[in-house]
Amino acid sequence: MARVGYIGLGLMGAPMARNLMGAGHDLVVHNRSRAIVEQLASEGATPATSPREVAEQSDFVFTNLPDSPDVELVVLGADGVLAGAHAGMIYIDNSTIKPETARRIAAELEKVGAAGLDAPVSGGDIGAKAGTLSIMVGGPQEAYDRALPLFEVLGKTITRVGDSGAGQIAKAANQTVVAGTMVAMCEALVLAQKAGVDPARVVQAISRGAAQCWALDNKPAKLFKRDLAPGFKAYMQAKDLKIVVDTGRTYEVPLPLTAVTHQIFEAMIGMGNGDLDNSAVITVLEALASVQVGQAE
Repeated sequence: MARVGYIGLGLMGAPMARNLMGAGHDLVVHNRSRAIVEQLASEGATPATSPREVAEQSDFVFTNLPDSPDVELVVLGADGVLAGAHAGMIYIDNSTIKPETARRIAAELEKVGAAGLDAPVSGGDIGAKAGTLSIMVGGPQEAYDRALPLFEVLGKTITRVGDSGAGQIAKAANQTVVAGTMVAMCEALVLAQKAGVDPARVVQAISRGAAQCWALDNKPAKLFKRDLAPGFKAYMQAKDLKIVVDTGRTYEVPLPLTAVTHQIFEAMIGMGNGDLDNSAVITVLEALASVQVGQAE
């Protein structure tokens, strides 16, 4: 069994760390908020006081953090992962960040004999808890091969997409589809409601045809109950979409649909709903249509 460190124990990171520990790996954990560290320590993990301390004690170090600057600080900052890195260590980032940030971090780690893998995930907190995530990986083949048994604890679909940064490019593509599909689904529900047709019956009618998708399979039942608690917070969806739009600009790729989708999520944040689930983007469309899905007009 491996010595594994995990930094960033939020909605996704905590269950992923638990799955690694449950698979028998020795786990070292660190998080800015200490309550979850203490909780995992009570379950058998070893607490650490800094990312450097995690790296010094681990053969593999995972991070799961909000954005590119957070990852840069945790890895490259004072008492960061790089300060404790050692030859043969593999750093694995499950965050969604800019591809160029992933490449820069991998290059710095390579200087001390360590390897970096960008390995963003998809599947939400449901997939994180169940160990059924999709994991898209960029980085050296040898490091990927060594890390694969750990990935297999966390996910069911694991793909090495290419060299450093390729995992983040794949995640950008993923978020383009995820967010666009979520907004399209919500538009369909609002349309049905405003037209006086039961949205639940509409979902039943279209969910096994060409419109079938993850959002339609997983979100309508919660929306009908007005259960908007986050599996994936809307402000994080907006952050990811900004990365997608910026990446499109970097590579001179027009992304008109994604740009509009990004603005819809920004409007949701402006309404004060950024901490709700990304499916709660329906609240923006409901406000525009003066209707609420699941309730009679």
